[in-house]
Amino acid sequence: MLTNAAAKAAGAKSRAYKLSDQGGMHLLVRPTGTKSWQLKYRVRGREKLLTLGQFPEVNLSRARILQAEAKELLEQGVDPSKKRATGKTLEALGRAWFEKHCRGWSLAHAADVLSTLERDIFPELGARPAGEVVSRELLQAVRKIENRGCSTTAQRVRQRLEQIFAFGRAEGLVDNNPASDLGAAMLSAPPAQPFPALMRIEDCRALLRACEADRGRAITIMASRFLALTAVRLGTLRGARWEEIDFDAASWTIPAARMKLSKAKKDDSRFDHVVPLSEPALFVLRGLRAARPKSDIAPDLIFTGRSASSPIGAGAIGGLYDRCGYRGRHVPHGWRASFSTILNEEMGEDYRFAIDAALGHSGKGKVEAAYNRAQLLDRRREVFDRWGAMLAG
Repeated sequence: MLTNAAAKAAGAKSRAYKLSDQGGMHLLVRPTGTKSWQLKYRVRGREKLLTLGQFPEVNLSRARILQAEAKELLEQGVDPSKKRATGKTLEALGRAWFEKHCRGWSLAHAADVLSTLERDIFPELGARPAGEVVSRELLQAVRKIENRGCSTTAQRVRQRLEQIFAFGRAEGLVDNNPASDLGAAMLSAPPAQPFPALMRIEDCRALLRACEADRGRAITIMASRFLALTAVRLGTLRGARWEEIDFDAASWTIPAARMKLSKAKKDDSRFDHVVPLSEPALFVLRGLRAARPKSDIAPDLIFTGRSASSPIGAGAIGGLYDRCGYRGRHVPHGWRASFSTILNEEMGEDYRFAIDAALGHSGKGKVEAAYNRAQLLDRRREVFDRWGAMLAG
């Protein structure tokens, strides 16, 4: 008979092999190193194999309990694999997988994952027993996504389905992974296209001058200039609040919760991002502060939309650039590429890390992040001051 220690010590070999336990149960060790509990049994003269779960997620004691439950079903004349198949639905399995893993994701990523499943998979296949779903059904579902012209989304949904069924196998809820080979029959995702961005400082200045001449909302024009001067992400600018601005220190502290970070980092104030504000950036803010309503209900958001309680529209700055003749040449997110490319050429290798840190690219660890925030702050201020002067011409 096996022990948990023996199961743990079983290493991968060039070919799959089995370690027998008792009553027809064994541990299958694959060349990849994955280990699965399997039960060999017979139904109406036919030999069948039931996967009980993967080790170590399912330990030896749990596997023996599952084995006993399967044998009890056999004594009742019920095929345990069919009984399992009629248990958890694909939607229930998908949601169980989501709940298991979403704690480590950002809110935006978690929302994206769940919305794709709820839109493209659950309506048609969610009510099906997970163990009965076959590859052909999954392929039909992801091809509908491809037919919408969304091959990148289709590949992401395929990956999520593969992870859902892998989770189900590990938990002993399904016997196979019908999503594992879907990629061979799908369109490849197109290569990621860079955001259109101006790469000459003269062109950047020309765009800002064109915006100043536009007859649109003044708040949009000022938001565009502040975005150019700080090179933050558009979503970060839209959520900017007055309480984050320190005029005396000439800095903007963006809470980690609003940065593009993992869930763990978003909850850690050590990953707050400090943007040193150049004089041109402070000039924009002073102008907005002077025009701010003098009341107790003055909006906390810096760049407001049509109402004081809502941020500037997600498409407002991009629409401004389109009206100014820059459609396909520059988008709001393009300022980050302009900032990095132009300043790296201007300031050289000595400032590469400071420029990268200025964009909020977090280091791998908390120590590195703290170093970038403290030690590179002076250099980042030099970077933003140079950038502000270059944009001003």
